[in-house]
Amino acid sequence: MKKEIHPTNIPCEVICACGNTFTVKSTKETMRIDICSGCHPFFTGSEKVVDTAGRIEKFNKRYSRG
Repeated sequence: MKKEIHPTNIPCEVICACGNTFTVKSTKETMRIDICSGCHPFFTGSEKVVDTAGRIEKFNKRYSRG
């Protein structure tokens, strides 16, 4: 790697809208984010599962297909 062309990584405090804070390495000192792994539905288990098969059957029944 070439010397003196890469930015320096410093500890960065990340603050989420839900109030969760954690530290990562970045070129900035602080970051504010809207969503993190502590409040994202995929990681918290509160995600909604869409029943696509049921929706397709309803569509076909409504428009007399099949």
